[in-house]
Amino acid sequence: MGHHPPVEDWATDFDHTDGVWAHDPFAIWDELRRTCPVAHSDRYGGVWLPTRHDDVAAIAYDTDNFTSRSIIVTEYRPPDLSPRGGVPPISSDPPFHQGARRVLLPPFAPQAIARLEPSTRAYCEELVDALRGRDIVDAAEEYAQHIPVRVIARMLGFPEEDAEVFRGFVDHVIEGVSLPIEQRVEGMGELFAYLRAQIDDHLENPRDDLTTYLLGAEMDGRPLEVGHVGGTIGLLLLAGIDTTWSAIGASLWHLAANPDDRVRLVAEPELLATAMEELLRAYAPVTMARLVKHDIDWNGCPMKADDWVLLPFPAANRDPEAFEKADQVVIDREVNRHSAFGLGIHRCVGSHLARMELRVALEVWLQAFPVFTLADPDAVAWAGGQVRGPRRLPVRIG
Repeated sequence: MGHHPPVEDWATDFDHTDGVWAHDPFAIWDELRRTCPVAHSDRYGGVWLPTRHDDVAAIAYDTDNFTSRSIIVTEYRPPDLSPRGGVPPISSDPPFHQGARRVLLPPFAPQAIARLEPSTRAYCEELVDALRGRDIVDAAEEYAQHIPVRVIARMLGFPEEDAEVFRGFVDHVIEGVSLPIEQRVEGMGELFAYLRAQIDDHLENPRDDLTTYLLGAEMDGRPLEVGHVGGTIGLLLLAGIDTTWSAIGASLWHLAANPDDRVRLVAEPELLATAMEELLRAYAPVTMARLVKHDIDWNGCPMKADDWVLLPFPAANRDPEAFEKADQVVIDREVNRHSAFGLGIHRCVGSHLARMELRVALEVWLQAFPVFTLADPDAVAWAGGQVRGPRRLPVRIG
């Protein structure tokens, strides 16, 4: 993923794209919490890494000192498009953010998401049917990574046969942060050209989908600008795919590696809703980012304007000061105020959708394959960076 030298000191020279981080970030976070709870690196032009829950939360809620105008750490600081940002509402600052978020609430409300469940379940069943009769399957490449692609494509009214195109955009934008700036710019140009073509098609041929909804939506009494619509669609396409397939894949990895939890969930399917929240806590996929607005001394950290700050919600979820047995997966954990969907004004607007997809994906898989284990633990490959999840997950069925 990266073109950077390996990390030798995580407190002073960390790199979240390093292969060690992708493989096992938990030990890194634990050590930093004890010895240097807010780490710093000169990579990417300067980036900070808080690892305690309270510090992550404090920055996530602080819109006076930290801007959301860019949420993916790269060598490049994008121009200041505030308060809208490039991909509203996640890139928007107050007061614009509130209106941009409100536009998205109806299509992501629980009752709207419930209407998507039958087709999601049917597709999951179609996927597992194609895997039956085989000893070893890749639960990430052949199952988890297909589900959100289909769901988001249908929501947006995009061609379902463009699945590989969507995967390419995800790889480039979210995982290719270490690519040369020329390649980054070229890839982003391809993404927005694709989105513009889809918008033009929807303007000419309106239909009942999320893209047409956004093109007809208003904010503060005025229609959304095309740039606003394109940015929001781009956000939904990318974030709605990578985060969810990572959560599904990580959950299947845990159940394959921990047979006691798998056996219990198969025997007690009513426990799945509770177990799912614990899996989200323990394997939260998303680390968000902010940019420092102006020079500040933040709890003794001399942050400079335009320094990056990573917000590792997965690390916050593993903080023993915030959770009992934080390093253990307790599938019947009753009190679980985790941060898998973020904190502050940018808490994920698609959380109902993600939960539905995760629940249905696990229900269908466990019904089809109640017994499965890791075929080769060393063959599991995890994506690092700001969205962590298994990209290869070979499991043995039966």
